[in-house]
Amino acid sequence: MQLTPDIIAGSIFALLGSTLYAFSVVIYRSQSKEIRPLWIASIKMWVALGLMTFLFVLPLGIAPFAVPIESTLLLITSVVLGAVVGDTVYLISQERIGVSYAFPISMSFPILTYFLTIAFLGEPLILSRLVGVVLAVSGIVLLSREQKQQEEEKEQSHKFDWIGVSLAIVTAVLYAVGTTVLQVGVTDVEPVAATFIRAVFGSIAFAPMVAILVHQGMPSPTRRATKVVAIAGFFGMALGSILYVSAVKYAGAAITSVLASTAPLWAVPISIFYLKESISRVAAIGILATIAGVILVVLGI
Repeated sequence: MQLTPDIIAGSIFALLGSTLYAFSVVIYRSQSKEIRPLWIASIKMWVALGLMTFLFVLPLGIAPFAVPIESTLLLITSVVLGAVVGDTVYLISQERIGVSYAFPISMSFPILTYFLTIAFLGEPLILSRLVGVVLAVSGIVLLSREQKQQEEEKEQSHKFDWIGVSLAIVTAVLYAVGTTVLQVGVTDVEPVAATFIRAVFGSIAFAPMVAILVHQGMPSPTRRATKVVAIAGFFGMALGSILYVSAVKYAGAAITSVLASTAPLWAVPISIFYLKESISRVAAIGILATIAGVILVVLGI
């Protein structure tokens, strides 16, 4: 497969989006004592809806209704599978087995995404790209596992839990299917319009979840944490979503899934600077493996 302008542009979008996501994750983590994960997921989705409304609905009026119904349904499916159900299942898995296990398992989704695009979207099987996907995912897993395990060693240990592991695997499947469906849904839709539709239905899906848990006693976040998360969500979720959808449209689900999952790589310098963390030898190996894998995936030779 040749390195076309669309693939180059899509890869740049994916890497920029991954960088913004990494930045936002570090900020979210710094506020973890003042705000629950579901609040974070909801607030960043609602911030994304606000930006999409400003960029798309206000200037273009009723243009959202011009999107084909088939594309709309696919876009809704993609956000429900990934950002709503997928993220919720991940949070449950994380609570049962810890971040150091749940995150690496769920971040293996680019491998499944690649095979899904081959099976259902006619993506050609390129050996070097397959090797690149596996290498990049291995590096990401190694890097994120090292980072998260160091954190959990300071907090508490988690016993092996088959249910938690299974839920992490389900998360990877949901992410992979959601990304693959998004590639089909965004084919005839502009990225901003597609992101708006995803933000609308993602926001609607989170509303009852938050209401139920608040009724059951989930504490409200502090005002300071809400502001910080909203600002981080503007960059990581709002702008990041536009970049992610654009990347899927131009580079495809397989390439985007790999590049988007490199957030732990970009989180390293941010964590070193912002959280004063150090880098281990294992993490360094993970960085090198990820970079090598990304090169193979993008070039696809």
